[in-house]
Amino acid sequence: MSDRPTAPVPPRLAEWEHRTEMPLLVASVVYLAGYTIHVLMPRSTRPWHDVALLLVAVAWVLFAVDYVARLHLSGQGRRFARTHWLDTLTLLLPPLRPLRVVQLYTRFQLRRKEPRLSLHARVMAYAGTSALLLGYTASLAVYQQERGAPDSTIRTFGDSVWWACTTLTTVGYGDAVPVTAVGRVIAAGLMACGLALLGAVTGSFSSWLVQLFSRQDEKGPPGSG
Repeated sequence: MSDRPTAPVPPRLAEWEHRTEMPLLVASVVYLAGYTIHVLMPRSTRPWHDVALLLVAVAWVLFAVDYVARLHLSGQGRRFARTHWLDTLTLLLPPLRPLRVVQLYTRFQLRRKEPRLSLHARVMAYAGTSALLLGYTASLAVYQQERGAPDSTIRTFGDSVWWACTTLTTVGYGDAVPVTAVGRVIAAGLMACGLALLGAVTGSFSSWLVQLFSRQDEKGPPGSG
């Protein structure tokens, strides 16, 4: 059973997506690198700090141009924002833009007649990669908001990474929690994403185990044939 979208893609849109895949992939990596430098490097390192801001701005412009072009070529009008919700979300919320890496890799796999990985393996791989990217970008965003806030328990980037790990895995020790409004909004989003990704991984793994044991039962015990 194919997991390709049922609605046909307009030829001009398909050609645009094919031509822009690699530039957008590079832009996603550049954005993540620029955002990392912007957050983690001290402001006193002026040249590098300015270069990081320039990289982030250039990457955002590329994503905006791609979004407008695809909106025009799709012919969907306002429906494009709903049918391509991840594109819309990553345009409005810059820290989520590295998720484009997963989306572009998914699009590349769907063009293959036979993807290298099985459906279950792809779900677990995509969910795991998404979790890593979400956790890292959320760590950067929360650290940026929390490091100078009064009564904050997230003082270092290591604290922020620890917080992201406990939040994504729904453990929530409570030793590091955001105190700013923006930090709590990011935390709420990460909690929801953590539940969804954890459910996708566990559900896919359970389904794979059921299929595996079903095939073994069909074969029967050794020597029964």
